[in-house]
Amino acid sequence: MKKPKWVIEKEQGRRASAAETVWLFGLHAVRDALRNPDRTRLRLIVTKNAYNKLAEDIDASGMEPEISDPRNFAAPLEAQSVHQGAALEVKQLDWGSIEECCMAADGQIPRVILLDRVTDPHNVGAILRSAEVFGARAVIAPHRHSAPETGALAKSASGALERQPYLRIKNLAVAMETLKSMGYLMLGLDGEATQSVAQAVEGRTDRPIALVLGAEGPGLREKTRETCDALVRINAAGEFGSLNVSNAAAVALYASRD
Repeated sequence: MKKPKWVIEKEQGRRASAAETVWLFGLHAVRDALRNPDRTRLRLIVTKNAYNKLAEDIDASGMEPEISDPRNFAAPLEAQSVHQGAALEVKQLDWGSIEECCMAADGQIPRVILLDRVTDPHNVGAILRSAEVFGARAVIAPHRHSAPETGALAKSASGALERQPYLRIKNLAVAMETLKSMGYLMLGLDGEATQSVAQAVEGRTDRPIALVLGAEGPGLREKTRETCDALVRINAAGEFGSLNVSNAAAVALYASRD
């Protein structure tokens, strides 16, 4: 039996509404979201123990928390979520356009990370942490076949999601061309490349540099490779060995600095 149109529209609306909000969980992720003035916060659920640890930030945020029994935690989280007794429903952050996020500021020589089909939220969370540490202007990924802003990603980012721009765009190749038009040197990470990151940036560390990383296994797609100015590798001490994508991002960011 075919569903009535109003039922279909209601279901579509419910899915769209759900997609607009995210449940963050874990003490670090919730605390940093409470402290972020740019974050729209909707609902806070905590256990008494978590409330005691977050009381100062909860009071400063002006939110009225819901106290929940830890044995039957009220937030709609997956069973395996390590929430530490704290969950916060929020709207996704709007970081603006690539041009706004990736322009150099205060004399900074910008660095940017682009991700090609990196879908694991734990890897993306770790990349956001590294991007913040090394001062990258943004982490950029396509809407499709990438890790969305979720509680798991936020927890892995350990607060960096609130401070480090994570831009989701329609087309990665178009975003790469936009950055190139802004003066960025586009370097794609590839284990088979003939030159290292350090060799590729030698004498050019005063330029904006974008580092493009692909998913573990498949690597960069052909169109992504073609849009890069050069392919580069991370030198290993031995003949064999490889890094996961989050570690590779951290090493590449470090190697790209002057």
